[in-house]
Amino acid sequence: MRKVVYEVSRSPELGAGGGLVHAPIQPVEGEALPEVDGEIGGGTMLINIGPQHPATHGVLRLVIELDGETVIRCTPHIGYLHSSFEKLGEYRTWNQVIPLTDRMDYLAPLIYNCAYAMAVEKLMGIEVTERCKVVRVILMEMDRIFSHLLWLGTTAIDLGAFTVFLYTFQERERIYTLHENYTGARITTSATRIGGMMADLPAGWIEELEEFMDTFPRTLDEVDTLLTNNSIWVGRTQDVGTISAEDAVNFGLSGANLRASGVSYDIRKDRPYYDYETYDFDVPVGEHGDIYDRYLCRMEEMRQSLRILRQAIDRLPDGPINVDDPRVILPSKTAAMNDMESMIHHFKVVMEGVKAPVGESWFSVESSKGELGMYVVSDGGSKPVRWHVRGPSFINIAALPHMIEGALLSDVIAVNASLDIVLGEIDR
Repeated sequence: MRKVVYEVSRSPELGAGGGLVHAPIQPVEGEALPEVDGEIGGGTMLINIGPQHPATHGVLRLVIELDGETVIRCTPHIGYLHSSFEKLGEYRTWNQVIPLTDRMDYLAPLIYNCAYAMAVEKLMGIEVTERCKVVRVILMEMDRIFSHLLWLGTTAIDLGAFTVFLYTFQERERIYTLHENYTGARITTSATRIGGMMADLPAGWIEELEEFMDTFPRTLDEVDTLLTNNSIWVGRTQDVGTISAEDAVNFGLSGANLRASGVSYDIRKDRPYYDYETYDFDVPVGEHGDIYDRYLCRMEEMRQSLRILRQAIDRLPDGPINVDDPRVILPSKTAAMNDMESMIHHFKVVMEGVKAPVGESWFSVESSKGELGMYVVSDGGSKPVRWHVRGPSFINIAALPHMIEGALLSDVIAVNASLDIVLGEIDR
């Protein structure tokens, strides 16, 4: 992939481990270093990175044991966010759970909105309209770009590339505007409903998205020019934080973190949903499983998402956005005010909530950070008995100790950033 997609190769002069060379310790004039059995002595040292460290991308605490500047052991400590989303879901109606989903991965909220709605719709046997399918594909691919842009900008700034951060966040601001124009909110979108969406796309929204798509590739090219062959970036990312394909599978990694290790697994291709099998796009796969390959995979994924978006816009059909099912969708205000049966349906949906049949359902999608699974259990009432989320960040962070043991302290931040975690989803 390094040679085919970006035509870059490793530079033997840069070496591994961030290209850092450590000189031997020199004693201060007039002082002697302690000796044990004739050798310089010393023990390991424990340091805390976080939970308030800006480079932990949330309230994450990493306890690092060091031998000099070499990482001997890393223990991630999670749980500082105290969100308890899954437990809260047991006390909310099926539609009231939706606002909790976009507060998990607030960097790609629409993907989580859609994944949850799909799981409940599968449980209820609801087939959404063709327009709703395509609209959800558009929203999810837009938010894949949205999430990768934040990853790219913050990872670059963690390694000192400040200009990239400005470029990517300027593009993110344009997607924030698209969020706001559709949902009324920039981050907490809460756009889906069981059986459809909160509303149809507003007039002119697709044109705004197309304007973003027309100019965004230029920013990607700028970032490509700034980073891909930059000797500092290459030295800090190549052969750093490597994980083999076998280890990546054993740890349960998914998304770009898995594909960078050479495993071509993408749910959109392997277990397609919403007609993804009919879209023409490629799945970028790396070879070395290091930070650099994870960077290249995400860069190419943004370009592939643009391909999917253009195809989705071309095939966007007319018709209703919501299913014609009074069990789950509110009647129009005109119908509710003029038809007794419609008013009864309105009252029951609002006061009692959507009623799901007894059973359980699992649905997984390819989120921006990996495989996102939603599991719901119903006893026939208006609230889930159990709602469980298979979050990719929670799995990905488990592989961090394996990837940084034996690395340098200066590489810990880079490896952690390359995994693209979000603590809202980890502390659920």
